[in-house]
Amino acid sequence: MLADAPPAPAAIVAFEGERLTRARAWGVADRRTGRATRARDPVRVASISKLAVALGVMRLVEAGKLDLDADVATYLGWRPRNPAFPERAVTLRQLLSHTSGVRDAAGYVLPLDADLEAQMAHPAAWDATHGAGYFAYANLNFALIAAAMEGATGERFDRLMARLVFRPLRIDACFNWTSCSPAKIARAVVLYRANGSVARDDDAGRGCPGTPARDGLCDLARYRLARNGAFFSPQGGMRIDMVALAKLGQALIRPGLLGRASLAAITRPAWRFDGANGETEGGLYCGYGLGVMLLALPGRPAACADDPFGAGRPRIGHAGEAYGLRSGLWVDPATRRGVAFYVTAVADDAPKGRSAFTQAEEAMIAWDAHESSP
Repeated sequence: MLADAPPAPAAIVAFEGERLTRARAWGVADRRTGRATRARDPVRVASISKLAVALGVMRLVEAGKLDLDADVATYLGWRPRNPAFPERAVTLRQLLSHTSGVRDAAGYVLPLDADLEAQMAHPAAWDATHGAGYFAYANLNFALIAAAMEGATGERFDRLMARLVFRPLRIDACFNWTSCSPAKIARAVVLYRANGSVARDDDAGRGCPGTPARDGLCDLARYRLARNGAFFSPQGGMRIDMVALAKLGQALIRPGLLGRASLAAITRPAWRFDGANGETEGGLYCGYGLGVMLLALPGRPAACADDPFGAGRPRIGHAGEAYGLRSGLWVDPATRRGVAFYVTAVADDAPKGRSAFTQAEEAMIAWDAHESSP
Protein backbone atom coordinates (compact mmCIF):
# COMPACT_ATOMS: atom_id res chain seq x y z
CA MET A 1 0.00 0.00 0.00
CA LEU A 2 2.86 2.37 0.82
CA ALA A 3 5.29 1.02 -1.77
CA ASP A 4 5.02 4.20 -3.86
CA ALA A 5 5.39 6.55 -0.88
CA PRO A 6 8.16 9.19 -1.02
CA PRO A 7 11.32 8.50 0.99
CA ALA A 8 10.11 10.37 4.06
CA PRO A 9 10.50 8.43 7.32
CA ALA A 10 7.65 6.24 8.54
CA ALA A 11 7.44 3.19 10.78
CA ILE A 12 4.88 0.91 12.38
CA VAL A 13 4.93 -1.82 15.03
CA ALA A 14 1.95 -4.02 15.85
CA PHE A 15 1.49 -6.06 19.00
CA GLU A 16 -0.91 -8.48 20.61
CA GLY A 17 -0.78 -8.80 24.37
CA GLU A 18 2.89 -9.00 25.31
CA ARG A 19 4.02 -10.13 21.85
CA LEU A 20 5.23 -7.88 19.04
CA THR A 21 3.72 -9.25 15.84
CA ARG A 22 4.93 -7.01 13.01
CA ALA A 23 7.38 -4.18 12.40
CA ARG A 24 8.05 -2.20 9.25
CA ALA A 25 9.88 1.00 8.39
CA TRP A 26 10.05 3.09 5.24
CA GLY A 27 12.07 5.96 3.88
CA VAL A 28 15.26 7.72 4.84
CA ALA A 29 15.69 8.80 8.46
CA ASP A 30 18.35 11.40 7.63
CA ARG A 31 18.71 12.61 4.05
CA ARG A 32 22.16 14.08 4.69
CA THR A 33 23.60 10.63 5.31
CA GLY A 34 21.10 8.50 3.42
CA ARG A 35 20.48 6.43 6.56
CA ALA A 36 17.48 4.17 6.12
CA THR A 37 14.71 4.30 8.70
CA ARG A 38 14.38 1.47 11.21
CA ALA A 39 11.52 0.71 13.57
CA ARG A 40 13.95 1.17 16.49
CA ASP A 41 14.92 4.72 15.47
CA PRO A 42 13.64 7.41 17.89
CA VAL A 43 11.34 10.15 16.69
CA ARG A 44 9.51 13.06 18.28
CA VAL A 45 6.01 11.59 18.59
CA ALA A 46 4.27 14.86 19.54
CA SER A 47 1.15 14.55 21.68
CA ILE A 48 1.51 10.84 22.41
CA SER A 49 3.87 12.33 25.00
CA LYS A 50 0.80 13.25 27.04
CA LEU A 51 -0.04 9.59 27.56
CA ALA A 52 3.46 8.93 28.90
CA VAL A 53 3.16 11.90 31.26
CA ALA A 54 -0.12 10.48 32.56
CA LEU A 55 1.68 7.23 33.39
CA GLY A 56 4.27 9.23 35.31
CA VAL A 57 1.59 11.14 37.20
CA MET A 58 -0.14 7.93 38.21
CA ARG A 59 3.15 6.47 39.47
CA LEU A 60 3.32 9.47 41.81
CA VAL A 61 -0.34 9.10 42.77
CA GLU A 62 0.33 5.48 43.71
CA ALA A 63 3.33 6.62 45.76
CA GLY A 64 1.19 9.13 47.65
CA LYS A 65 3.05 12.12 46.19
CA LEU A 66 0.15 13.48 44.12
CA ASP A 67 -3.63 13.59 44.50
CA LEU A 68 -5.66 13.88 41.30
CA ASP A 69 -8.37 15.94 42.99
CA ALA A 70 -6.28 18.25 45.16
CA ASP A 71 -5.80 21.89 44.26
CA VAL A 72 -2.70 21.86 42.05
CA ALA A 73 -1.50 24.89 44.02
CA THR A 74 -0.60 22.37 46.73
CA TYR A 75 2.36 21.28 44.60
CA LEU A 76 3.19 24.51 42.79
CA GLY A 77 3.44 26.91 45.70
CA TRP A 78 1.28 29.36 43.74
CA ARG A 79 -2.38 29.37 42.72
CA PRO A 80 -3.33 29.04 39.05
CA ARG A 81 -6.87 30.40 38.73
CA ASN A 82 -9.19 31.17 35.86
CA PRO A 83 -9.90 34.89 36.38
CA ALA A 84 -13.48 34.30 35.25
CA PHE A 85 -13.95 31.63 37.93
CA PRO A 86 -11.43 32.56 40.65
CA GLU A 87 -13.16 30.52 43.35
CA ARG A 88 -12.68 27.22 41.49
CA ALA A 89 -9.58 25.14 42.18
CA VAL A 90 -7.63 23.61 39.30
CA THR A 91 -6.82 19.91 39.74
CA LEU A 92 -4.60 17.37 38.05
CA ARG A 93 -7.68 15.43 36.96
CA GLN A 94 -8.93 18.50 35.11
CA LEU A 95 -5.52 19.22 33.59
CA LEU A 96 -5.01 15.64 32.40
CA SER A 97 -8.46 15.55 30.80
CA HIS A 98 -8.34 19.04 29.19
CA THR A 99 -11.33 20.15 31.26
CA SER A 100 -9.47 22.72 33.38
CA GLY A 101 -10.39 25.85 31.45
CA VAL A 102 -6.75 26.33 30.38
CA ARG A 103 -6.26 27.48 26.78
CA ASP A 104 -3.23 27.82 24.49
CA ALA A 105 -3.82 31.35 23.21
CA ALA A 106 -1.19 32.83 25.55
CA GLY A 107 1.40 30.32 24.30
CA TYR A 108 2.79 27.10 25.72
CA VAL A 109 6.40 27.11 24.44
CA LEU A 110 8.32 28.90 27.18
CA PRO A 111 12.02 29.86 27.31
CA LEU A 112 14.34 28.53 29.98
CA ASP A 113 13.99 31.61 32.17
CA ALA A 114 10.21 31.97 31.81
CA ASP A 115 7.89 31.97 34.80
CA LEU A 116 4.79 29.79 34.48
CA GLU A 117 2.90 31.76 37.12
CA ALA A 118 3.35 34.90 35.04
CA GLN A 119 2.26 33.01 31.92
CA MET A 120 -0.91 31.81 33.62
CA ALA A 121 -1.71 35.40 34.64
CA HIS A 122 -2.48 36.22 30.99
CA PRO A 123 -6.25 36.23 30.43
CA ALA A 124 -5.64 34.41 27.13
CA ALA A 125 -4.40 31.39 29.09
CA TRP A 126 -7.97 30.75 30.25
CA ASP A 127 -11.46 30.21 28.86
CA ALA A 128 -13.53 33.13 30.13
CA THR A 129 -16.81 31.56 28.98
CA HIS A 130 -16.71 27.98 30.19
CA GLY A 131 -15.74 26.76 33.61
CA ALA A 132 -14.11 23.50 34.57
CA GLY A 133 -15.70 20.46 32.96
CA TYR A 134 -15.88 21.85 29.43
CA PHE A 135 -13.40 20.07 27.13
CA ALA A 136 -10.98 22.03 24.98
CA TYR A 137 -7.66 20.46 24.06
CA ALA A 138 -4.77 22.61 25.33
CA ASN A 139 -1.05 21.86 25.48
CA LEU A 140 -0.51 24.35 28.30
CA ASN A 141 -2.27 21.95 30.68
CA PHE A 142 0.82 19.76 30.56
CA ALA A 143 3.23 22.52 31.55
CA LEU A 144 1.20 22.82 34.75
CA ILE A 145 1.24 19.05 35.20
CA ALA A 146 5.02 18.87 34.75
CA ALA A 147 5.50 21.72 37.20
CA ALA A 148 3.27 19.97 39.75
CA MET A 149 5.29 16.77 39.37
CA GLU A 150 8.45 18.75 40.07
CA GLY A 151 6.93 20.52 43.04
CA ALA A 152 5.78 17.26 44.59
CA THR A 153 9.15 15.52 44.22
CA GLY A 154 11.90 18.13 43.96
CA GLU A 155 13.07 16.45 40.73
CA ARG A 156 13.32 17.88 37.24
CA PHE A 157 10.58 16.71 34.87
CA ASP A 158 12.77 14.98 32.27
CA ARG A 159 14.62 13.06 34.98
CA LEU A 160 11.35 12.13 36.66
CA MET A 161 10.01 10.63 33.45
CA ALA A 162 13.17 8.56 33.05
CA ARG A 163 12.88 7.28 36.62
CA LEU A 164 9.13 6.71 36.71
CA VAL A 165 8.38 5.42 33.22
CA PHE A 166 11.26 4.77 30.85
CA ARG A 167 13.69 2.88 33.06
CA PRO A 168 11.02 0.63 34.65
CA LEU A 169 9.87 -0.35 31.14
CA ARG A 170 13.50 -0.79 30.03
CA ILE A 171 13.13 1.53 27.08
CA ASP A 172 15.63 4.08 25.76
CA ALA A 173 13.36 7.11 25.48
CA CYS A 174 13.51 10.70 26.69
CA PHE A 175 12.07 14.19 26.60
CA ASN A 176 13.98 16.63 24.39
CA TRP A 177 16.92 14.20 24.16
CA THR A 178 18.24 14.80 27.70
CA SER A 179 18.22 11.21 28.97
CA CYS A 180 18.48 9.14 25.79
CA SER A 181 21.69 7.21 25.25
CA PRO A 182 24.25 8.52 22.72
CA ALA A 183 23.63 5.44 20.59
CA LYS A 184 19.90 6.16 20.48
CA ILE A 185 20.43 9.85 19.70
CA ALA A 186 22.70 8.86 16.80
CA ARG A 187 19.71 7.07 15.23
CA ALA A 188 17.36 10.08 15.48
CA VAL A 189 14.72 10.44 12.80
CA VAL A 190 14.80 13.87 11.19
CA LEU A 191 11.36 15.37 10.71
CA TYR A 192 10.66 16.78 7.25
CA ARG A 193 7.83 18.97 6.08
CA ALA A 194 5.67 18.10 3.09
CA ASN A 195 7.81 20.44 0.93
CA GLY A 196 10.97 18.51 1.86
CA SER A 197 12.47 21.09 4.21
CA VAL A 198 13.79 20.11 7.63
CA ALA A 199 11.27 20.71 10.40
CA ARG A 200 13.02 19.29 13.47
CA ASP A 201 15.80 17.15 14.96
CA ASP A 202 18.51 17.47 12.32
CA ASP A 203 20.70 18.49 15.29
CA ALA A 204 19.42 15.87 17.73
CA GLY A 205 21.13 16.02 21.11
CA ARG A 206 23.51 18.81 20.12
CA GLY A 207 21.54 21.96 20.80
CA CYS A 208 19.68 23.38 23.76
CA PRO A 209 17.11 20.81 24.94
CA GLY A 210 14.44 23.50 24.99
CA THR A 211 13.92 27.14 24.10
CA PRO A 212 16.98 29.08 25.36
CA ALA A 213 16.62 31.86 27.90
CA ARG A 214 15.74 35.29 26.58
CA ASP A 215 19.43 36.26 26.57
CA GLY A 216 20.13 33.34 24.21
CA LEU A 217 21.95 31.21 26.79
CA CYS A 218 21.08 27.65 27.76
CA ASP A 219 22.43 27.09 31.26
CA LEU A 220 20.17 24.42 32.77
CA ALA A 221 21.23 25.55 36.25
CA ARG A 222 18.85 28.46 35.66
CA TYR A 223 15.87 26.13 35.36
CA ARG A 224 13.57 26.50 38.36
CA LEU A 225 11.54 23.52 39.54
CA ALA A 226 7.76 24.04 39.53
CA ARG A 227 8.19 27.51 38.00
CA ASN A 228 8.46 26.67 34.28
CA GLY A 229 7.12 23.23 33.42
CA ALA A 230 7.19 23.78 29.66
CA PHE A 231 10.92 23.75 28.89
CA PHE A 232 11.24 19.98 28.35
CA SER A 233 8.06 19.89 26.23
CA PRO A 234 5.82 17.60 28.30
CA GLN A 235 3.03 18.18 25.80
CA GLY A 236 4.93 16.73 22.85
CA GLY A 237 8.69 16.36 23.29
CA MET A 238 9.04 12.62 23.92
CA ARG A 239 11.57 10.91 21.65
CA ILE A 240 10.90 7.22 21.35
CA ASP A 241 11.11 4.43 18.79
CA MET A 242 8.09 2.42 17.69
CA VAL A 243 9.16 -0.80 19.44
CA ALA A 244 9.46 1.14 22.70
CA LEU A 245 6.19 2.95 22.02
CA ALA A 246 4.50 -0.42 21.62
CA LYS A 247 5.77 -1.27 25.11
CA LEU A 248 4.05 1.87 26.40
CA GLY A 249 0.88 0.62 24.76
CA GLN A 250 1.28 -2.76 26.41
CA ALA A 251 1.65 -0.97 29.76
CA LEU A 252 -1.88 0.40 29.27
CA ILE A 253 -3.42 -3.07 29.25
CA ARG A 254 -1.11 -5.00 31.56
CA PRO A 255 -0.77 -4.23 35.28
CA GLY A 256 2.87 -3.82 36.18
CA LEU A 257 4.07 -0.28 35.69
CA LEU A 258 0.71 0.76 37.15
CA GLY A 259 -1.78 -1.16 39.23
CA ARG A 260 -5.21 -2.13 37.92
CA ALA A 261 -6.98 0.73 39.68
CA SER A 262 -4.64 3.31 38.16
CA LEU A 263 -5.00 1.82 34.68
CA ALA A 264 -8.77 1.95 35.06
CA ALA A 265 -8.58 5.56 36.24
CA ILE A 266 -6.71 6.84 33.19
CA THR A 267 -8.58 4.80 30.57
CA ARG A 268 -12.19 5.40 31.69
CA PRO A 269 -13.93 8.50 30.33
CA ALA A 270 -13.18 11.60 32.38
CA TRP A 271 -15.08 13.46 29.66
CA ARG A 272 -17.26 12.34 26.80
CA PHE A 273 -18.94 14.54 24.23
CA ASP A 274 -22.67 14.99 24.71
CA GLY A 275 -23.22 17.36 21.81
CA ALA A 276 -22.49 20.60 23.65
CA ASN A 277 -19.92 20.11 26.44
CA GLY A 278 -16.68 20.56 24.54
CA GLU A 279 -14.77 21.35 21.37
CA THR A 280 -14.30 18.21 19.29
CA GLU A 281 -12.15 19.74 16.52
CA GLY A 282 -14.22 18.29 13.74
CA GLY A 283 -15.25 15.17 15.60
CA LEU A 284 -11.69 14.13 16.52
CA TYR A 285 -12.19 14.39 20.30
CA CYS A 286 -15.31 12.68 21.57
CA GLY A 287 -13.92 10.86 24.60
CA TYR A 288 -10.93 11.50 26.83
CA GLY A 289 -9.54 9.83 29.95
CA LEU A 290 -6.51 11.10 31.86
CA GLY A 291 -3.92 11.80 29.19
CA VAL A 292 -5.58 9.13 27.05
CA MET A 293 -7.77 9.59 23.98
CA LEU A 294 -10.78 7.27 23.81
CA LEU A 295 -11.97 6.35 20.32
CA ALA A 296 -15.37 5.13 19.15
CA LEU A 297 -17.10 5.08 22.51
CA PRO A 298 -20.55 3.49 22.30
CA GLY A 299 -23.46 5.92 22.21
CA ARG A 300 -21.41 8.88 21.02
CA PRO A 301 -23.15 11.57 18.91
CA ALA A 302 -23.31 11.22 15.14
CA ALA A 303 -21.06 14.28 14.81
CA CYS A 304 -18.13 12.23 16.13
CA ALA A 305 -15.62 11.10 13.50
CA ASP A 306 -13.09 9.52 15.84
CA ASP A 307 -12.74 6.02 14.36
CA PRO A 308 -9.83 5.85 11.89
CA PHE A 309 -10.05 2.04 12.02
CA GLY A 310 -13.60 2.09 10.69
CA ALA A 311 -14.50 -0.92 12.82
CA GLY A 312 -16.68 0.69 15.46
CA ARG A 313 -14.57 -0.80 18.26
CA PRO A 314 -13.49 1.34 21.24
CA ARG A 315 -9.76 1.96 21.43
CA ILE A 316 -7.47 3.75 23.85
CA GLY A 317 -4.23 5.60 23.19
CA HIS A 318 -3.26 8.94 21.69
CA ALA A 319 -2.55 10.70 18.43
CA GLY A 320 0.29 13.10 17.67
CA GLU A 321 0.70 15.94 15.20
CA ALA A 322 3.62 18.37 14.84
CA TYR A 323 6.44 19.33 12.46
CA GLY A 324 5.00 17.36 9.54
CA LEU A 325 4.56 14.20 11.62
CA ARG A 326 1.38 12.29 12.38
CA SER A 327 1.63 9.51 14.93
CA GLY A 328 -0.60 7.11 16.77
CA LEU A 329 -0.59 4.60 19.60
CA TRP A 330 -3.86 2.68 19.68
CA VAL A 331 -4.90 -0.38 21.66
CA ASP A 332 -8.10 -2.42 21.54
CA PRO A 333 -8.57 -3.43 25.20
CA ALA A 334 -10.94 -6.26 24.28
CA THR A 335 -8.53 -8.06 21.94
CA ARG A 336 -5.30 -6.64 23.48
CA ARG A 337 -4.13 -5.82 19.97
CA GLY A 338 -2.43 -2.54 19.29
CA VAL A 339 -0.37 -0.53 16.87
CA ALA A 340 2.28 2.19 17.21
CA PHE A 341 3.17 4.22 14.12
CA TYR A 342 4.27 7.51 12.66
CA VAL A 343 4.40 9.01 9.19
CA THR A 344 6.20 12.21 8.24
CA ALA A 345 6.14 14.93 5.57
CA VAL A 346 2.40 15.31 6.05
CA ALA A 347 1.06 18.74 5.11
CA ASP A 348 -0.74 20.84 7.69
CA ASP A 349 -3.79 20.80 5.44
CA ALA A 350 -3.50 17.12 4.52
CA PRO A 351 -6.79 15.60 3.37
CA LYS A 352 -8.90 13.77 5.89
CA GLY A 353 -9.82 10.15 5.48
CA ARG A 354 -13.19 8.68 6.30
CA SER A 355 -12.72 9.99 9.85
CA ALA A 356 -11.36 13.18 11.40
CA PHE A 357 -7.89 11.64 11.04
CA THR A 358 -5.80 12.17 7.91
CA GLN A 359 -5.58 9.80 4.98
CA ALA A 360 -1.91 9.31 5.91
CA GLU A 361 -2.82 8.00 9.36
CA GLU A 362 -5.60 5.82 8.03
CA ALA A 363 -3.20 4.37 5.43
CA MET A 364 -0.83 3.23 8.18
CA ILE A 365 -3.72 1.66 10.08
CA ALA A 366 -4.95 -0.02 6.90
CA TRP A 367 -1.48 -1.46 6.24
CA ASP A 368 -1.54 -3.10 9.65
CA ALA A 369 -5.06 -4.42 9.08
CA HIS A 370 -4.02 -5.87 5.72
CA GLU A 371 -0.90 -7.52 7.13
CA SER A 372 -2.82 -9.05 10.03
CA SER A 373 -5.65 -10.49 7.92
CA PRO A 374 -5.58 -14.26 7.19
